[in-house]
Amino acid sequence: MTDNAPTTTQTEGSATFPAPDPKKHYFWGTGRRKTAVARVRLRAGSGKFEVNSRPMEKFFTEEKDRQDVVAPLKATETFGKVDVFVNVKGGGFTGQAGAIILGVARALKSANAEYDNVLRAGGYLTRDSRMVERKKYGKAGARRSFQFSKR
Repeated sequence: MTDNAPTTTQTEGSATFPAPDPKKHYFWGTGRRKTAVARVRLRAGSGKFEVNSRPMEKFFTEEKDRQDVVAPLKATETFGKVDVFVNVKGGGFTGQAGAIILGVARALKSANAEYDNVLRAGGYLTRDSRMVERKKYGKAGARRSFQFSKR
């Protein structure tokens, strides 16, 4: 057994978090919400959480968003035991947080299939398909009409 080929699993709480395949190094998950797309990489580690090469605390200014993105990790009792690296584009902060939630949950599921029931029960594996309705011709927006003038 060599140093660069981890083949054992690390025991964390009730479930195990496997060491990634030495050729892959990471578990991947993709999340989408509105127009935001998040690519999530996950590996066993010390609990580092980076979003676009910045610490999560500096990227998300709202406490609600910070709590939301770590919720799948807390549900599976892997918070502080895995390193998470996220690249996210598009949308606003709340949409990006929703995309990261789904990406982290999918990466956890690919790492350990035992997490599926916990993540599904928490609603972390469900894609929120609501999108902005398109603008229609003859209207000011998607549904709003132009101002009506009697005279």
